Amino acid sequence: MRHRSLSAFLDHGRAGLDPGGPCAVILLEDSTEVQSTIAHAQRCGFQNVLVAGAQALLPDIDPEAGTGLHLIAHEVHDAGAMTEVVNPLIDVLAGRWIHYCFNAEYLHFPFCESRSVGELTRFCNEERRASILTYVVDLYARDLVAHPDGVNRHDAHFDSAGYYALQRSSGAGEVLNRQLDVFGGLRWRFEEHVPWTRRRIDRVGLFRAAEGLRLHEDHSFNQPEYNTFACAWHHNVSATICSFRTAKALMTNPGSKHAITNFAWRNSERFDWTSSQLMELGLMEPGQWF
Repeated sequence: MRHRSLSAFLDHGRAGLDPGGPCAVILLEDSTEVQSTIAHAQRCGFQNVLVAGAQALLPDIDPEAGTGLHLIAHEVHDAGAMTEVVNPLIDVLAGRWIHYCFNAEYLHFPFCESRSVGELTRFCNEERRASILTYVVDLYARDLVAHPDGVNRHDAHFDSAGYYALQRSSGAGEVLNRQLDVFGGLRWRFEEHVPWTRRRIDRVGLFRAAEGLRLHEDHSFNQPEYNTFACAWHHNVSATICSFRTAKALMTNPGSKHAITNFAWRNSERFDWTSSQLMELGLMEPGQWF
C-alpha cells in the first residue's frame, strides 16, 4: 500500500496494519539494496514493513509481498529525519515491538534462521524486557575497484576483531547503570573521517513502543532502561544490524573516498549471513534465549 506522506499514513494507513506482531521501519537514504532490505525484514518474520523515503526511491510493490508492505513518501535526508519518522510511529504503535533500520542494513538475532522475530519478542516480553540492544556490524566489499560504492552483498566482509566498549556516563559524569558506548568496525579504523558523535555502533534497534517513549538522534531513548544491555538479574539476548551504511558513506563522501583504497585488513572475514558466525565471534549473544 502506498501513502502520499507520513501524516497520511498516521491518519489513515495504520488501520491497514496487521493487528499482531512486530513492525519493521526502513528508512531509504538512497536506492542501494532496497529490495533486499525489505525481503530480509520479511524473512525475519515482520508482518508489517513500513518503508519511508523520497517518492523516487520507493520501489514498485511486488504482488507477492503481501498486504503488510506500506510505502510512505517522506524525505529522510533532512536533519532529524530519523526521529521525525520513528517517534510519531511510537505513538501510534504503542505496545508493539518496532525495529528500525536504513536500506542496506540487515537485522540478525540468535537462531534467526529457524526462529522468527515474533518468537524473539514474545520471549523478551516474558523476560520483562522492552528493548534489545543491537550492535551495528559494518559490512563492506573487499574489492573496491569492482564495487566503488563499498557494497557487495554476495561477497560481503566484516571485521572479526577490533571492538571495544566504554562505560557510559551522563553529562554530569555520573556512571549510567548497565549502559555502554561501543566502538569498532569501519568507524573505528577510519575514525578520522567520522565525526565523534557518529562513531558508536550500539543502537537499540528493536524495542517495544510505549506512551511517552522518545528516540534521540544518537539512537538512545529518553527512558534509561531501554538503553541497557541487560536487565538487573541476568544477561539478555542481543542482536546485530549488519550494515553497508558506513562503507557507502566513506566511499561517497568527498573527504574520504579518495583517501581509502581498501577496506580489507588482517581481521577481515567473509560474512556467511548466519547468526552462528556472529555469536561465535561474540558480536551478539543468546542470553537466556533458547
